[in-house]
Amino acid sequence: MNKKNSPITYSSSGVDIEKGNQLVEEIKPIIRETKVPGADIEIGGFGGLFDIMKLGFNDPLLVSSTDGVGTKLLLAIESNNVSGVGIDLVAMCVNDLIVQGAQPLFFLDYFATGILSKTTAKEVIKSIADGCIQSKCALIGGETAEMPGFYDENHFDLAGFAVGAVERKNLLPKEVKVNDDIIGLKSSGVHSNGFSLVRKILDVSKTQLDSNTPFNEFTFSEELLKPTRIYVKTIISLLNKTNAINAIAHITGGGITENLPRVFSSGKVQAEIYKDSWEKPEIFHWLQNAGNIEESEMLKTFNCGIGMILVVNPKETNNLLNKLKKLGEEPSLIGKIIHNENPETLVVYK
Repeated sequence: MNKKNSPITYSSSGVDIEKGNQLVEEIKPIIRETKVPGADIEIGGFGGLFDIMKLGFNDPLLVSSTDGVGTKLLLAIESNNVSGVGIDLVAMCVNDLIVQGAQPLFFLDYFATGILSKTTAKEVIKSIADGCIQSKCALIGGETAEMPGFYDENHFDLAGFAVGAVERKNLLPKEVKVNDDIIGLKSSGVHSNGFSLVRKILDVSKTQLDSNTPFNEFTFSEELLKPTRIYVKTIISLLNKTNAINAIAHITGGGITENLPRVFSSGKVQAEIYKDSWEKPEIFHWLQNAGNIEESEMLKTFNCGIGMILVVNPKETNNLLNKLKKLGEEPSLIGKIIHNENPETLVVYK
């Protein structure tokens, strides 16, 4: 029983409000680096403000997205390397915005942990700010929740929330048509999906995260924790120069098999994918062999080297491939849209 002269406080229950307040003050300079026109990035209030009128839209639609990093966080925590997970978080959200043609405007994050480590939290938030800078969107707010008893002491979770805008007339997808070409953009690696399977493969193959991979100079930890590629600058630049893009698909959990059909307006079309038309990063070959994974399972779980897909007017394919190369991408013509006689099979591999 608690003695009367030993009052219970919030701090004694495991929540350090003062440490949280100190964190807010320390990250304010980091947040200011993400400022874009229209953004109020003076964090600490009850809500973040954004003045969309300052961006010159005429008839805008707002597009929103939310996501997390998933169990990739467990590998980051185990490896004591959280320097890229904030970029992963931003990427998973803003890459979903640009597939509808939307320019990301602002981002908010949710960081929940068992016991707040200012060092870890600051590193994660710096990484989130880096992702926002890559995306040209403002980090206008967030929440740091200290939840002892809910999370283990050294564990944390992340969620992100992004809002973008697109002129109504430019909204994607448009109609995907027979004979449209399919262009794939290279991924930076596994990105942030399929990590429950990755962790299972590491376990059954008795692979240590700090051991070197057999195919490059990185450790497995370094290879698997490569941040998700952010495609915002490439896609927005391309959309400002051409109207030949009919649809864009972000290749996340479900791979090409499940994500590409999400941009089809009907079951009358089918994607024919040339599975040997791009160079797959070695990490995917290793995962398949180490886990004895069937190819079909790989293709519907991982991005397998293609992080973003463009469905384009075939008359403009070569022009778009050249533009993408000039923008620093490594594009590949990976397939074509064909007539579909089986609406239950929307992607076939050749």
